Amino acid sequence: MHAGASPAGSASSRTGRHSALLRDVRAFTGDPGLDEAGIAGALAAWSDADVKAPPLKGVQALIWAEGYADGSLQGHVYPEVPESLDRWRRAGIARYIYSSGTRAAQHNWFAHSNLGDLTTLLDGHFDLDDAGGKRDPESYGTIAHTISVAPETIVFLSDVREELDAAVLAGWRAVAVRRPGDPRGATVGGGHPTVCSLDAVHLRAVDRPNDSTTTVAS
Repeated sequence: MHAGASPAGSASSRTGRHSALLRDVRAFTGDPGLDEAGIAGALAAWSDADVKAPPLKGVQALIWAEGYADGSLQGHVYPEVPESLDRWRRAGIARYIYSSGTRAAQHNWFAHSNLGDLTTLLDGHFDLDDAGGKRDPESYGTIAHTISVAPETIVFLSDVREELDAAVLAGWRAVAVRRPGDPRGATVGGGHPTVCSLDAVHLRAVDRPNDSTTTVAS
């Protein structure tokens, strides 16, 4: 999931974001002397290769934020998503998003979705900065620790096998979601149960003290 952050703001805030971007790209590349042309080249290369680089996600968030602000962009969600999130909410199940897009980007995606503002249906967000890479089992351990939930009570939904594998290695339960017509095929492989819609995901709160099922969607 990918989205925007906040409107452009004042000249001073834009300058601050520009400086932060230069610093972040240099740190990520490990080249403190990288000039602006090199930074632009790095960002373009990451975008072309679909690299989940935090500095690139930050740039995308800022660009998309302006589109959300002027109404030219909307975050796409599938028709059953609002009802599914609300059904899980009413069942006492916490709902989180874990995405390579920044937390601000995720928030804007759901705040400006094609089906309206869905932010009240979510309990929080995680990104690469505060959780880590999505194919690293340690990232899922970090999330479970942060929300103080037992790993075995967390259900992770994703359309990427490597992410599902990592979640399972961290003790989570995992369900693959592959939409009809996905060119990658109807299943992800690896033995993960697969659904084509969130309507098919039926969850209930764990019946034991101080614990409940938590849903984390990718």
